[in-house]
Amino acid sequence: MNDFIISSLEKLKKKNIPNAEIDLRILLNYSKYSKNEIILSNLDLDQININLFNKVLNRRLANEPISKIINKKNFWKDEFYVNKFVLDPRPETEGIVEESIKLIKNKNSNIKILDIGTGSGALAISLAREFTNANIMATDISDEAIKVANKNINNKKLNNQIQLRKITLDNINEKFDLIVSNPPYLTKKELQNTSYEIKNYEPLIALDGGEDGLNFYRDFSKKINKIMNVNSYLLLEIGEGQLKDCIDIFSLSKLNFHKKAQDLQKKDRILIYSKL
Repeated sequence: MNDFIISSLEKLKKKNIPNAEIDLRILLNYSKYSKNEIILSNLDLDQININLFNKVLNRRLANEPISKIINKKNFWKDEFYVNKFVLDPRPETEGIVEESIKLIKNKNSNIKILDIGTGSGALAISLAREFTNANIMATDISDEAIKVANKNINNKKLNNQIQLRKITLDNINEKFDLIVSNPPYLTKKELQNTSYEIKNYEPLIALDGGEDGLNFYRDFSKKINKIMNVNSYLLLEIGEGQLKDCIDIFSLSKLNFHKKAQDLQKKDRILIYSKL
């Protein structure tokens, strides 16, 4: 490893950046001139735009997330454009895609899907990939999020399958066979104690669930029934420890509790309801 690599790596480690070597490799590949993969043990500095590298390295040293620096985040089977106006799509949300596939046996069926709070559009796009004949509406209340989702939908050439709308639940007059959402569910205390990276580089509107983190679910549970078709499903991501409260909230929704699903850490993170 040459002195340039060693020095850059030490800077990251001194700032207690997790996975410093991985981040360094990502930043170098982002700053390279050629399409060839950068190999740290055999780096030719002529491959690197040094000015660009120093800029992105300083951003990482200031604790800006890698995803926001390179404007990329992987989710399900795709890579998505992200910026500070949308949440990074997270692995636990992939559980919604997995459970949807289990519920909808015929992947070629002409179902109608609604994604509430689409953000980057990652969930809607991933469902479009799996259910190629589905008609999907993706909604958000943030103008900036709509711009990001639109960019991703255009990049994936899914404009004919996904309808993107800035709209609230009150103004939706259609009915759907599958409704999914990863809503804001952090409590006031969790929001105060969350990491610097999340506080400063992800949108508050997509995180803040109110004092107890349950504001969205309370409002949603009163309105969701009217836009669900018969034999339809609702899949909601929830925060850690919110299972009982959310089940209590939805007990008055006239929906049937179908099941809960866990993330890779065996924590209850997805609630599934059906309308028979």
